[in-house]
Amino acid sequence: MKSSNTGIRNIAIIAHVDHGKTTLVDAMLNQSGIFGSHEEHVDRVMDSNDLERERGITILAKITGIRYHGVKINIVDTPGHSDFGGEVERALKIVDGVMLLVDASEGPLPQTRYVLSKALEAHLPPIVVINKIDRPDARVPEVLDEIYDLFIDLDATEDQLDFPVLYTIAKTGVAKKTMDDPSMDLRPLFDSIVENIPAPAGDPDAILQMLIANLDYSDYLGRLGIGRVFQGTLKYGDPVAIAKRDGTFHNTKITKLYSFEGLKRVDETIGIPGDILAIAGVEGIFIGETVTHAETPKPLPPIHIDEPTIAMAFSINTSPFAGREGQWVTSRNLRDRLDKELLTNVSIKVEELGHDTFMVMGRGELQLAILIEMMRREGYEMAVGKPEIITKTEDGKVKEPLEHLIIDCPENFLGVVIEKLGSRKGKMVKMVNHGSGRVRLEFHIPSRGLIGLRSEILTDTRGTALMNSLFHGYIDWQGEISMRPTGSLVADRTGKTTGYATWNLQERGEIFVAPGVEVYEGQIVGENSRDADLDVNIVKEKKLTNMRSSTADEAIRLVPPRVMNLEQAIEFIREDELVEVTPVSIRLRKKILKANQR
Repeated sequence: MKSSNTGIRNIAIIAHVDHGKTTLVDAMLNQSGIFGSHEEHVDRVMDSNDLERERGITILAKITGIRYHGVKINIVDTPGHSDFGGEVERALKIVDGVMLLVDASEGPLPQTRYVLSKALEAHLPPIVVINKIDRPDARVPEVLDEIYDLFIDLDATEDQLDFPVLYTIAKTGVAKKTMDDPSMDLRPLFDSIVENIPAPAGDPDAILQMLIANLDYSDYLGRLGIGRVFQGTLKYGDPVAIAKRDGTFHNTKITKLYSFEGLKRVDETIGIPGDILAIAGVEGIFIGETVTHAETPKPLPPIHIDEPTIAMAFSINTSPFAGREGQWVTSRNLRDRLDKELLTNVSIKVEELGHDTFMVMGRGELQLAILIEMMRREGYEMAVGKPEIITKTEDGKVKEPLEHLIIDCPENFLGVVIEKLGSRKGKMVKMVNHGSGRVRLEFHIPSRGLIGLRSEILTDTRGTALMNSLFHGYIDWQGEISMRPTGSLVADRTGKTTGYATWNLQERGEIFVAPGVEVYEGQIVGENSRDADLDVNIVKEKKLTNMRSSTADEAIRLVPPRVMNLEQAIEFIREDELVEVTPVSIRLRKKILKANQR
């Protein structure tokens, strides 16, 4: 007998990067009384790892629970970046509704579109929240119109178009039903969730079905499966069967059962339909598998994840400086770490190429750059190659991934942006001028054309452009795309760089290393102003003589070196170059170090 579990609401929050989703969850946690008076309140509490805090983006989907008037609201915080789409699809599987959060000035951006389309496909009822209504450039009525246009564009049903709208200032924890509502807290938002999001339905007496949508790891309990009970009742200590992806069943016993309250895990003894729980005792479980009855198993259909579109080669570090700065340097260490990543990250795939190189495939440059950065901080050393596009063949034709790219830039940089995208095979599909001095351009561009584009666009627009892209499908191979028009300045010997040599090389191009830094033969030390590579001696010292003149020893003036972060380095390299990544340094190098062998 199906019944509704009226004491629970499961909701996912959808938003583009920087629209205030994590801040709103903070305010909801604070106002629900989850934190005791003795507990400190942390800002952006859901961005729990260091990288998320530094970059201000959510990478991993996380779950928290709050209580409001006797109803438990489970909130799933989803990433706002399309590169982490694998996280989003899983989060939507375990909720009954979504909260769409949109910035009152920027309006709906590509990531909003991406996750919303997934939510509408799953027939989840939406609540629309327009955030940052206190911004001086807020344009609330226009943004609401854009949201309606977006829903219609995504073929929303009439029921889905009849969504409630709330207006919030997440930073101060205020939600209003209308713009002139005097509300000073988030009560209207909590009420709207309880009223508009359906209570989870399911039969507690049916055969157990719990879908695993996320994984965690505990040093004491081993692997934890996080998921939602759809049917049946799950009890602590029960023998269960795990329905694997290949159709086999693995019998085990539940050794721990947790639910989520605020940021803590709370011990439970029973789980009924609608509960989002973490279970232990399930070593070897994967995302998308079903926990079901041991004697009469009945698995749910597995979760489908979009295919990866970009690949990068990870290999052991073979430079002369290998092993100096990192703790984990062998191919066995690399393999173990990538295997560990595969356990919790379903949207990447790994293939072994030879004994010390691994092809890692993911959804975008950023996703792979985040993985490299996390490995680097854990003490790994490696070399990574230029990102490559994953093509497929249909009817004898090669197809490549196509992206929907949105650029928001000031009017005076319009020409340079259009010219840059034209040379990368981009086709403009829409142009909107809001009359605020900024223009929004929409392009269809092959994924290859985006590699290295971000840093060039930011340089051309003096850092004022906003760029967002989204996978749009496949297109026939578009032919050659001209990439970086400049060559590299390559060190021709090992040694320490000198100010004197750097000063002489400045007119050749832009230098990447400061004086007094150790370099090796084959390391890229700068960008040549011409298209060919140039071998240079950057360790040359000034010969001292007895001759003196009034002008010979004038002070040399050095331009500060251009220090690249990991993403800029990955975008910069060509096919015959690598990025050497260690916990301390990021160096650029040629694949073949010796000049006479290149």
